[in-house]
Amino acid sequence: MRSYVIGDIHGQLELLKAAHERVARDDAAHGGDGQLIHVGDLIDRGPDSRGVVDYLMRGQAEGQPWTVLKGNHDRFLTRFAYQPEWRDPGLASGKHWLDHVNLGAAPTLASYGIERGERSHAELHGEVLAKVPEAHLRWIDGLPLWQRIPQALIVHAGIRPGVPLEEQTEHDLLWIRQGFLDDATDHGVLVVHGHTVVERVTHFGNRLALDTGAAYGGPLSVVVFDEAGMAVVTDTGRQEIEHAPVPV
Repeated sequence: MRSYVIGDIHGQLELLKAAHERVARDDAAHGGDGQLIHVGDLIDRGPDSRGVVDYLMRGQAEGQPWTVLKGNHDRFLTRFAYQPEWRDPGLASGKHWLDHVNLGAAPTLASYGIERGERSHAELHGEVLAKVPEAHLRWIDGLPLWQRIPQALIVHAGIRPGVPLEEQTEHDLLWIRQGFLDDATDHGVLVVHGHTVVERVTHFGNRLALDTGAAYGGPLSVVVFDEAGMAVVTDTGRQEIEHAPVPV
């Protein structure tokens, strides 16, 4: 089966649509029937988080072969709706999602017609319940944490090395950096992940990093896996994936 994997979206609906167009062209050129997997972080930072959720939900409802994984940012909105004072243990600051200047809560709320301003958590919570469709909250909250394909394991942030997949924690799958990015051991499968921004899609031997910073003005990258191997899908065709230097 041909599989396409798309990196962190972060509310960039137009980039997402353009990435899907690249996938459609490449898939048609290679016989069709490919599946599409998104590594999560659908919302926050970019201008149209609501549009991204609408678009992906609608595609799935229409029968598109799209898998959408949960990213760490995808927990913030739903947890605020269901547990308004919850603080994500992945945030070293201990601050609430709403009180960070760089997590992207304000543009996410704005996409649902909610002004962040200087308003209290209680005020904003009431508006979230009133203006964010319950169907969006249920869908985001129920997103899977990983997807296995013949060539790789796809997950948002990475895995805890040496821990069986069924024993991995949601916290690690959505947040891990230290202990995974600096680990060079063979995981038994190539781990394809987003979460940590790289300048270009890079193969590190035991993992493939594909978050190229769409949240910060970078591209939204797509990788294809099929009988020909793996490649980055661009507007001008497939490109070879860059390999990081092997440590000595």
